[in-house]
Amino acid sequence: MLSSLYTVLKNTQDEIILEFTHKNHKIFKAHFPGNPILPGYALIDIISKELGDNIGYIKKSKFIKHVLPNDLVTFKIKREDTKRMIKVYKENKKISEIIYEVS
Repeated sequence: MLSSLYTVLKNTQDEIILEFTHKNHKIFKAHFPGNPILPGYALIDIISKELGDNIGYIKKSKFIKHVLPNDLVTFKIKREDTKRMIKVYKENKKISEIIYEVS
């Protein structure tokens, strides 16, 4: 279900750019009806999938602004051994920060 949620526009070692689909996607219809936003857990799930990581545990997940249907989102990735530090941007403004350890 998540694969139909977005399109990968760029995928490099330190940056991934995604474009999210329209508000009629199942995840946007469910969360929240009439006010569609991407659930925070989905953002974490998506980035770990795109990086090919199995998350051991999440050290930090901070969500500042919502990801909405049709949004263009940039993930800036820093890797240190088993640690991933990810800052998420929309319209050149930080909207989220995620840090996790891979298993």
